[in-house]
Amino acid sequence: MEMNDKLIKQLSELTQEERRLLEGKGKSRYIEGNYPDLDRKAMLVEGELMQICRHCRFVHYSRNKRNYIEGMYVCRGQLLHCIEHQRVILKQGELLLVSPDADQEILPAGDQDVALHFLFLPDFFELIFSMLGDGENLLRNYMLDYLKNGREGNKYIHCKVADVLPVQHILENMAWSLVNPQPNTYILNQTGMGLLFMTLVNYTDKMDLGPETFEPNLLMDVLRYIEEHYRDGRLNELCHLLGYDIYWLSRAIKKMTGKNYKELLQIKRLNLAAHLLLNTRATISDISIEVGYDNTSYFHRLFREYFGISPKEYRREKKIRV
Repeated sequence: MEMNDKLIKQLSELTQEERRLLEGKGKSRYIEGNYPDLDRKAMLVEGELMQICRHCRFVHYSRNKRNYIEGMYVCRGQLLHCIEHQRVILKQGELLLVSPDADQEILPAGDQDVALHFLFLPDFFELIFSMLGDGENLLRNYMLDYLKNGREGNKYIHCKVADVLPVQHILENMAWSLVNPQPNTYILNQTGMGLLFMTLVNYTDKMDLGPETFEPNLLMDVLRYIEEHYRDGRLNELCHLLGYDIYWLSRAIKKMTGKNYKELLQIKRLNLAAHLLLNTRATISDISIEVGYDNTSYFHRLFREYFGISPKEYRREKKIRV
């Protein structure tokens, strides 16, 4: 999907920073020094958890680290990043998310390369997901943990989503708000970024975690299967789909998460049940069936063990408002 021509033209206009750089009257704030000099306090407005701006072209972003999560979305053209000594070519319509403390440099972009630059504090996503009332999501939580904490040698997520229309529409809306600011632009962009990440969870098959990421990719596959088949998913079916021996995969899941497949499935079901209790008027028995438990008494017992109260008490104490 190509971005609107008028919007691209607006985004292509030189920024004040780019004009100064081309005139030799200053340096980019992004290349003034190494971490911790390149600090979130200098990049973000005080009190804000995120920022969106146009990527500054024509300069070499020298190798340094950040103490915030960084994102880049290419509206037109491409960018070349080097992250932990890995070359990442970011093409039109693709999104890159980089962990704090990742060693990163960005090669100069030309005048035809247009990109959005995102900065997030690690606390941003917890806040926005609580605002959106999305509830627990094992796959999303794993992606956030992967981003916030990074892994040795693999500290980024390359989202190859150029053909994913829901993702492209959200990003185009945020690009439009950048060049057409409104009084509530910051709140809209906060919400938009939360929706973007919730949408990305549905397309983890389009995510590249970099080389030598067998275990992270395997865990992503397992958690995606649970998200999609929480009602009737079976470990032997998952093994068949992935091509692994059931005993080997069981041990691998336990090693990677500290939990077995059944426990992960149960966490997904019970958290979804809690979400439905707070956000629908469905009966408890209907919710029990919806999340995969035909035996309502068994569901009640598991729910109480997990949350410490019954489904009825959970709904009453949280004061459902729908």
